[in-house]
Amino acid sequence: MPRLIYTLVYYLLLPLIILRLLYRTWKAPAYARRWNERFGFFKAPKPPMKSIWVHSVSVGETIAATPLVNALKARYPHHRIVVTTMTPTGSDRVKAIHGDSVFHVYVPYDLPGAVNRFLDRVTPELVIIMETELWPNTIAACHKRHIPTLLTNARLSERSARGYARLGPLTRGMLQQLSFIAAQAKDDADRFIQLGHPRCQTLVTGTLKYDLNVEKTLSDKAEVLRTHWLSERPASTKILIAASTHKGEEEQILSAFGKVREHHKDTLLLLVPRHPERFNDVHTLITSQNLSVARRSTNEPVTVSTDVILGDTMGEMMLLFSASDISFVGGSLVPVGGHNLLEPAAVGLPVISGTHLFNFTDVATTLKAANALSVVNNPEELADTMITLLDDEPLRKSTGQAGKRVVEQNRGALEKQLTLAASLMH
Repeated sequence: MPRLIYTLVYYLLLPLIILRLLYRTWKAPAYARRWNERFGFFKAPKPPMKSIWVHSVSVGETIAATPLVNALKARYPHHRIVVTTMTPTGSDRVKAIHGDSVFHVYVPYDLPGAVNRFLDRVTPELVIIMETELWPNTIAACHKRHIPTLLTNARLSERSARGYARLGPLTRGMLQQLSFIAAQAKDDADRFIQLGHPRCQTLVTGTLKYDLNVEKTLSDKAEVLRTHWLSERPASTKILIAASTHKGEEEQILSAFGKVREHHKDTLLLLVPRHPERFNDVHTLITSQNLSVARRSTNEPVTVSTDVILGDTMGEMMLLFSASDISFVGGSLVPVGGHNLLEPAAVGLPVISGTHLFNFTDVATTLKAANALSVVNNPEELADTMITLLDDEPLRKSTGQAGKRVVEQNRGALEKQLTLAASLMH
């Protein structure tokens, strides 16, 4: 009965969902394409074969899933790997990372007809859902067809848990139909269990984010890029990267940067907004503050007078981190919950974040314990922390190396999750 009510409400809300999609189309035209896929209408992949379905919502989850998808491709060469996303940016990432080696479509809306059309076309032997993308009708349809479902790299903040708890029987019934949960941390596992998932089907495996792949040629590519950017600037120039920033955050970062420049006038800011539809707005914001900006997407020259490089490209985050000296990770000076702190740590950068880290509590705690993460409350503290790191090269290097060790010491979630996947398929 709870799921029936949920489905009826979903149908009633469908016009509003479509209106929201139209609104997002106005902001990001890519949302106007491939609507048919969202209702489960698309050509079934050929030739017919068994498949493994991996669902990742958007860019962050797609990147986190990359080592898992690559491992599945290698271990199951006779299966088709189907990767779904919900957003165009996530779709672009799938295509950029995997090309034609996977079958990609948008995930269907959580309506019985759409879900069943999707399952009829891709016929998965296993469904792997990244992080916390839980949909009652999708999980119920898989359960009815005896398709095992694995929620992997699973995380659940206190705030999200409270939201799921308000849905009561709907949440409990959905979680009881999930085959297994591979949680990032004990707190995440405990919250899922409290909401109704069986303890015996819950395992703490750690996060795939520690298993991120750092290309062997990355440092060489970063050095080439850095040399290109700094060729006309003083040898003392340092690059501060502010990555995955959100609305309301860039203003604070630019304020902090102004204070940093009072002490280190040659410093460059590399500003990378989280969402591509905001690239132009952020460019306007930078120029409105009388700062000289070079756009990465058009390879505009970085001269001695350049203040800010706008990282308005996709798929280059690890390269941009590697070309920098100090990192700030966004979504944390505003209440978004933070973003992946391990990417800059993996390449040996000191990491700074705001206090809003509820999506990465466990990772943040681990990095802080290793003295690899500085948490700041406001632009003034952000500027002071950056100045301290710029003034003290040994501190800057030791902080960066501490983060790199944390990443190396916590690898292993990938193998545990692959073992779980294999056990569910037999």
